[in-house]
Amino acid sequence: MTRATLQVIDLGRRNYGEVLELQRDLCRRRVAKEIANDILLLVEHDPVVTLGRGTRPSSLILPPAELKARGIDVFEVERGGDVTYHEPGQLVGYPILDLSLHRQDLHWYLREVEAALISALADLEVIADRRAGLTGVWTRGRKIASIGIHVKQWVTFHGFALNVINDMTNFELMIPCGIDDVEMTSVARERGAMAGADDLWWSTRSAVVAAFGKHFDRDPEETSLESLNLRMTEQPTGEIG
Repeated sequence: MTRATLQVIDLGRRNYGEVLELQRDLCRRRVAKEIANDILLLVEHDPVVTLGRGTRPSSLILPPAELKARGIDVFEVERGGDVTYHEPGQLVGYPILDLSLHRQDLHWYLREVEAALISALADLEVIADRRAGLTGVWTRGRKIASIGIHVKQWVTFHGFALNVINDMTNFELMIPCGIDDVEMTSVARERGAMAGADDLWWSTRSAVVAAFGKHFDRDPEETSLESLNLRMTEQPTGEIG
């Protein structure tokens, strides 16, 4: 029996605002059945802080205006969770999945996203796991991936951020995910070297795509926005500062 398709769209490096609008548009189209298949958007973002619905004022060490003065955009968004940070070298994934075709259970969905990332990391010889009572993926007590989602009529958007070869210094400007004393890490750091960073990026990307196909029972298929008759927009709704 042929499995359904997961259309994988690699956006390269993009501004957060335009990708946020793309996600919202794809979600609307998936709800309206204008798009036939689940989608996984992959992207690297320019430096940006996003504030989820659960963000506490104490989670930002610097105010938005000062972050922007340092070249870091700030967005308030509809996803769950607290504050997080994106930058180049971090693999960000936005699954646009119709959970009515999987399982209408948000707890199940979050655990499957975690499981897919844990599987991908295992393929990279990074042993990762969950932490009780928290969302995300951890390795040796350090956080390597953050997850924050939103669902509209059982169609998902927002998603995960996996630290791969990014610098991570700017995580010191906030309390990541609102968790006190959290230590962030990356695939490169856990592997012990930055040599071969480009190869590590592409092997991580491949492992993540394969794991999402496996855990959500879909055949990944690389495609493009153009093939879906879609385009980017430049409307950074939600930016503050």
